[in-house]
Amino acid sequence: MPAVTVENPLTLPRVAAPADAVARPVLTVTTAPSGFEGEGFPVRRAFAGINYRHLDPFIMMDQMGEVDYAPGEPKGTPWHPHRGFETVTYIIDGIFDHQDSQGGGGTITNGDTQWMTAGSGLLHIEAPPESLVMSGGLFHGLQLWVNLPAKDKMMAPRYQDIRGGHVQLLTTPDGGALLRVIAGELDGHAGPGITHTPITMVHATLAPGAELTLPWREDFNGLAYVLAGRGSVGAERRPIHLGQTAVFGAGSSLTVRADDKQDSHTPDLEVVLLGGQPIREPMAHYGPFVMNTRDELQQAFDDFQKGRLGTIPAVHGMSEGGPQTG
Repeated sequence: MPAVTVENPLTLPRVAAPADAVARPVLTVTTAPSGFEGEGFPVRRAFAGINYRHLDPFIMMDQMGEVDYAPGEPKGTPWHPHRGFETVTYIIDGIFDHQDSQGGGGTITNGDTQWMTAGSGLLHIEAPPESLVMSGGLFHGLQLWVNLPAKDKMMAPRYQDIRGGHVQLLTTPDGGALLRVIAGELDGHAGPGITHTPITMVHATLAPGAELTLPWREDFNGLAYVLAGRGSVGAERRPIHLGQTAVFGAGSSLTVRADDKQDSHTPDLEVVLLGGQPIREPMAHYGPFVMNTRDELQQAFDDFQKGRLGTIPAVHGMSEGGPQTG
């Protein structure tokens, strides 16, 4: 980890917060509980226990793995519906196939991102390819859910496949950190992801002892989740390690620092930085549906049960008239 890197970060554009930037304080650091998702792959629930007012417009985020599967072990999700938000699946190591009831899908691997705007709704499946199931191997990724404002919740579904080679690569003034801008903008450098809700998503790798202080939009919230390693956050150097999320308060810059010594199996601090413009609308969330009211949630369930979100395509030996999910 990670898949997308460069030999010499100092060849990249450099970013740093201006001297007069107001440092964002650290409001809290939480630890993600572990669990299982889909057909049984291990996840860490990154945002568990964080008040939604600090997360908005993000809904949830799971760290999938890191796990080194034995042959026959890799697992995915069964067919399931979505409506009212966007799912962002970022694969750091491994391979995932994805498919939906509208004929969309593809394969994402090392450093790729699949951005699915569920909008009005569809059925969806994510699973490792048969070759990975047979061979086993390393799997590690993230899935982030981004809310849609009421005006966009029933828009037509859309896919973006963002290849790892297309992310915007940046570094800090001393070259101690590699920044991958997946979506949004950082100091005028835009990532490839097109978002309905304004957000910034960055995967940063910090060498031992490295520090980054980045400009951060004042109208965005600020979150940092540690994928691997240990370090500290904020000017106050609040300790943080694998599986923990830092919530930043108001300000125009945020700071992350890697500890001088890392674990032997984790040479660097790996952290995902997230910011977004809060939607500030009522949210009704249950399972795979994220709407504004309970009535809209009930409508989503009704539409799903009546097959209005689509039917499962003929795959894995199923006939064309195969069963509808529900």
